[in-house]
Amino acid sequence: MKAFLVYAWFGQKVYYPNFVLLKKQTSMSVLVNKNSRVIVQGFTGSEGSFHAGQMIEYGTNVVGGVTPAKGGTEHLGRPVFNTVKEAVEKTGADVSIIFVPPAFAADAIMEAVDGGIKVIITITEGIPVKDMMTAKKYLQHKGVTLIGPNCPGVITPGEAKVGIMPGFVFKKGRIGIVSKSGTLTYEAADQIVKAGLGISTAIGIGGDPIIGTPTKDAVELLMNDPETDAIVMIGEIGGNYEPLAARWVKENGNKKPVVGFIAGQTAPPGRRMGHAGAIIGGADDTAAAKMKIMKECGIHVVESPAEIGETMVKVLGKK
Repeated sequence: MKAFLVYAWFGQKVYYPNFVLLKKQTSMSVLVNKNSRVIVQGFTGSEGSFHAGQMIEYGTNVVGGVTPAKGGTEHLGRPVFNTVKEAVEKTGADVSIIFVPPAFAADAIMEAVDGGIKVIITITEGIPVKDMMTAKKYLQHKGVTLIGPNCPGVITPGEAKVGIMPGFVFKKGRIGIVSKSGTLTYEAADQIVKAGLGISTAIGIGGDPIIGTPTKDAVELLMNDPETDAIVMIGEIGGNYEPLAARWVKENGNKKPVVGFIAGQTAPPGRRMGHAGAIIGGADDTAAAKMKIMKECGIHVVESPAEIGETMVKVLGKK
């Protein structure tokens, strides 16, 4: 990014009195839709500018952005504010997407919480673990959903793209996607669309060691979404997100079919893949171990992402 944006966090609680009304208006069953009012933190930086432009072109309701010291100006035809609090007060924003350098991104998350934002999508990769521990603890019990960091974002096709994914890949349908990998999110969507199906909402949860919404929570959102009939769950080596999600699915009666894939099947122990969190630390977080647990929990596991679409068609045909 050309501009390094410093966010100040003053530790104060800010209550947005109109949130109840906004929540009623948006009725966000899965995070974002056509009624979402989106602001961009890091709006005038190179990354923020490029992707905000893409989001606006897609049709996302971007109502403004935040860049300290540039408040009162206009960028991409949208107003710029000095703080998230001001942006929320002036625009009624309820979703924020963060394009802020790693050193300042945790403060940007906490500022969004204090400003009254309820869905925070953090694209920034490599936020220091200590900073993310502080930010994640801070948003607990605040009624806030954090997606990311190091994620491609969230898209509800035809309604809102709040992220960096190529929008043309995603066509409207009734299959939800939860993925730790941005690239595999796009691949899964492409496979689903080519199979004659479509996407309800795709959630890229992020690949850093500490993220706001683990696989289980994202799967639960889609399980409870009346516009989603089935789910694609894509994971990777390292950690226990996928086994926890699989066991939750089984415990809750497999209400909707789930097709699963785990990346890193040939990765040797101790070797990190592309994501900071993708490293095998023990016998239980290998691809084979996760796939075994998923199968035992009734998830339809595929060996290759190229099989996702055809498997989903077969699974839905069994219903």
